[in-house]
Amino acid sequence: MPSDVAFIGLGVMGFPMAGHLAAAGHRVAVFNRTVSVAQRWSGEHQGRVAATPAEAADGADIVFMCVGADDDVRAVVYGDDGALAAMGEGSVLVDHTTASADLARELSAACAERGVGFVDAPVSGGEAGAQNGVLTVMCGGEAAHFERARPVMDAYARAVTLIGGAGSGQLTKMVNQICIAGLVQALSEGLEFGRRADLDLDAVLDTISQGAAGSWQMANRGTTMKAGEFDFGFAVDWMRKDLGIVLSEAERNGAPLPVTSLVDQFYKRIQELGGGRWDTSSLITLLLPPERRP
Repeated sequence: MPSDVAFIGLGVMGFPMAGHLAAAGHRVAVFNRTVSVAQRWSGEHQGRVAATPAEAADGADIVFMCVGADDDVRAVVYGDDGALAAMGEGSVLVDHTTASADLARELSAACAERGVGFVDAPVSGGEAGAQNGVLTVMCGGEAAHFERARPVMDAYARAVTLIGGAGSGQLTKMVNQICIAGLVQALSEGLEFGRRADLDLDAVLDTISQGAAGSWQMANRGTTMKAGEFDFGFAVDWMRKDLGIVLSEAERNGAPLPVTSLVDQFYKRIQELGGGRWDTSSLITLLLPPERRP
């Protein structure tokens, strides 16, 4: 059934996600700090533009957020103009931002005080997944709140899973980023090894992608890495933000992350080379001889 929803944050992920909600028939109100982006969204989709997060959230059954980091979330949730001030009892706040698990627990408690449900729901699948409506959503929160939001999230997701209590979605996203970091570095090393061994890399990728080495990264980034194309997908700057969250959590819980820590420093080097907006697959550039680097 159509719902009254709000979407706060119309970046490269939020813009198409909110569009899928409108296309699914939900009544959508949007807020974005850059007003021109919200106006562009309303020109492409059916929905209204709100002047504040509170105005967007007023009367909404479910309020979705997808902003930058912990403090950005707090800025649109709290205060007289924040979303929570306008949310009614029984509504649900869903945070798609990749943020800390501590923030998720904090928001869950703040929402509970107002009779509002909360689900931390970071996503995986990148810009293409958002545009095509096939994101993977990993959720934390109470089952009743999750079940209210899940059918609506189906508008832009192919998998929506409740992992556990508040913070579990964010912790699962951390596992996701740990795995990606190692995979991209290994794929980079394998491709550059194959190039220096004078192998036909197209044939190599086609062959090993069908075996145990196959992965999403190989299928979606192997060819573009070989071609030196890094102007799409999930940016290095965003990955470093996420890995910072991961490493802070690992310091707290004692998890050893030697490979992740090393790859984080590789991404730092790419930032220093001016590649902060390159796709995360740009790790391979650090392995190239100087004359072949972008």
